[in-house]
Amino acid sequence: MSGYLTFFKSELLVQLQYRASAIAGLVTQFFWGMIYALVYTAFYNYNHIDSINIAQLMSYVWLNQAFIRIIYLNDKDPFIVDQIKTGTVAYELCKPYDLYSWWYLKLLARRYAATALRCLPIIIVAFFLPSPYGLSLPASPMYLLLFVLTLILGSFLITTINMIVQTITFYTYQDKGISSIVYSIGGLLGGFCIPLPLMPDFVLKIANVLPFRYIGDLPFRLYSANIDYAYGFQCILIQIAWIVVLFIIGKLLMKLSLKKVSIQGG
Repeated sequence: MSGYLTFFKSELLVQLQYRASAIAGLVTQFFWGMIYALVYTAFYNYNHIDSINIAQLMSYVWLNQAFIRIIYLNDKDPFIVDQIKTGTVAYELCKPYDLYSWWYLKLLARRYAATALRCLPIIIVAFFLPSPYGLSLPASPMYLLLFVLTLILGSFLITTINMIVQTITFYTYQDKGISSIVYSIGGLLGGFCIPLPLMPDFVLKIANVLPFRYIGDLPFRLYSANIDYAYGFQCILIQIAWIVVLFIIGKLLMKLSLKKVSIQGG
């Protein structure tokens, strides 16, 4: 276990070196956050929405932009995909560690490193924006705690999904097809395109039986108390269940694929 934790720490430090990329991402996320804030404010000026008020929606928007790299659906590691396509994964199979866990920690480290370099400036600036465009304070310390917990669990959940998608590359030798399908569905039903409280009821019913809404929608709505904390505790159990189930599926899929793996390139 200590070896995996050491790898996670080293991978995190490596990713933290890409400051130029982080600055570019910071500007991009702030730009998109302002666009969403202006669009939704104009929408609320002419429409009455009961499912989420404007302050809660602005918090949803800015938290989404600040923590997008933690919950970003299509955050695959091109190095891992390239290893599968070129056959250099054979070198990884010779090393004394569990390949699935190794790659899982690598993807997780990428998420936290990218987020650490950009989330705080976005949050600070968003707090000082004039009403109604800015980020509000959390509804209470309890909701803040639930937000942090569900966001961390959400990062585990999306990483398990990423691992399943990348493992399928062993069979297809291309990751674009399956990833496009999964991440398109996830973007719609996870609240990444449009916040779920603004979606029709039939979409919400579908979203509730899939894992995507538990990645970002749940923590963002808990932050502003758009979801009651009692229901939030129930959703945490669902999050954990999805993580365990998908982790086991990914682990089994990796085990099966390595038994019949075809090394490309010789």
